[in-house]
Amino acid sequence: MQYLSTRGYATSSDSSVSFSEILLGGLAPDGGLYLPKSYPQVTADELNIWRTLSYADLAFEVLRKFATDIPESDLKAITTKTYTAEVYKNARQDESAQAITPLRTLQEKDGTKLVLQALSNGPTLAFKDMAMQLLGNLFEYALAKNHSELNIFGATSGDTGSAAEYAMRGKKGIRVFMLSPHKKMSAFQTAQMFSLQDPNIINIAVNGVFDDCQDMVKAVSNDLEFKQRQKIGTVNSINWARVVAQVVYYFRGYLSATSSNDQKVSFTVPSGNFGNICAGHIARMMGLPIAQLVVATNENDVLDEFFRTGVYRVRKSAETYHTTSPSMDISKASNFERFVYDLLGGDSARVAALFKKVETEGGFDLSGRPGSDGDEFKKIAEFGFVSGKSIHADRLQTIRQVEQAYGVTVDTHTADGIKVAREHLQAGVTMIVLETALPAKFNETIREALGRDAERPAGFENIESLPQRFEVMDADVAKMKALITSHTGL
Repeated sequence: MQYLSTRGYATSSDSSVSFSEILLGGLAPDGGLYLPKSYPQVTADELNIWRTLSYADLAFEVLRKFATDIPESDLKAITTKTYTAEVYKNARQDESAQAITPLRTLQEKDGTKLVLQALSNGPTLAFKDMAMQLLGNLFEYALAKNHSELNIFGATSGDTGSAAEYAMRGKKGIRVFMLSPHKKMSAFQTAQMFSLQDPNIINIAVNGVFDDCQDMVKAVSNDLEFKQRQKIGTVNSINWARVVAQVVYYFRGYLSATSSNDQKVSFTVPSGNFGNICAGHIARMMGLPIAQLVVATNENDVLDEFFRTGVYRVRKSAETYHTTSPSMDISKASNFERFVYDLLGGDSARVAALFKKVETEGGFDLSGRPGSDGDEFKKIAEFGFVSGKSIHADRLQTIRQVEQAYGVTVDTHTADGIKVAREHLQAGVTMIVLETALPAKFNETIREALGRDAERPAGFENIESLPQRFEVMDADVAKMKALITSHTGL
């Protein structure tokens, strides 16, 4: 399996790169995102066999199609080490931990089901653990093999940071520099990150919004000399290995919800950076029978606008809302470029031009209207994408209704997903909503919706009172580089 950039790097036969070569990197040298030259296909026979596999074994089967340069025995050992009931037990300390991502049916009527897929059983109680735990073990494996070190530089709107830090803390040869928007995460999310005292974890609170943090990560990553000298890697969803790890739970959700391969399911995914649902797109391109991929946004509705109109219009920092589903407070979706590459039929020159226009003019238009940049919006349905939007009042109402009707408390982002999923139910098709986090991470809004605190898993009762260690910084790339250099001495 060989990889190329969405913007053209490594498109010739003599300049392809392998999975291990891009594992520690992030952005391609031309600023694009890596994708395989072609998506591996999954056969009906394989799906039948995969129905009986454990999550760890299913992860191995999916990953071996992409990581063909890692010996299969090593890859199998890594997935077996990662996906255990012991690692994914914090949220629900019962028999469901064995399933890793168990399904729960909320409603069923006339053959149409609305189902939750639990993805928050990991150490930080959010779906990011599903990929980040694997990434930590892959990084450690690759670094040990090459006797090397890695300085991870990432940005988070809430959950990526804690998932990365918990996965990398204490890992030999790894430091983590994590940017987050100052005072714009929930108290629980902030405490999860900033209370870590491990010397290889460096938290930086940036005066701004998530997009300012993300722009700094891209700016540093695009300084190829600095990136190489400082051995910079990334764990953001632009990292291909992380996206592939997320592909696995789409296969598990489908196989758990169906009994035969002639059945289709749909997935609704709360989405800000487009990483989670991009994994669903890849699963669908591999042949997984997905009817619809439903993008659920909050008030920051850049993606919903695109999937309704064909116009991708990035908001400025001042136009980005601070909401009660803060992990989706994003107005520039990093992973969106991977889908646009497929939508444009692999035309890397056009992709590069469109995303240059994002930087210079704030967006592009594929609606087909006079003066637009193309008419590919008409092809959106071929990829199964639809979308919807949920605002604060909607999520409060959904949290209350789900609690009253089903006795289930959901977090704010999952509530956004359920609200939008209900708008796209199709007769006879099971709709799976991907749970994003446990409600305890957003207790302020749970209290507003239900008049009580969210239940907390053991070990997290007083996390906000723990001592916190972090630095506050303006969105200044030069100062960020200086901080990295001061820690590495390189």
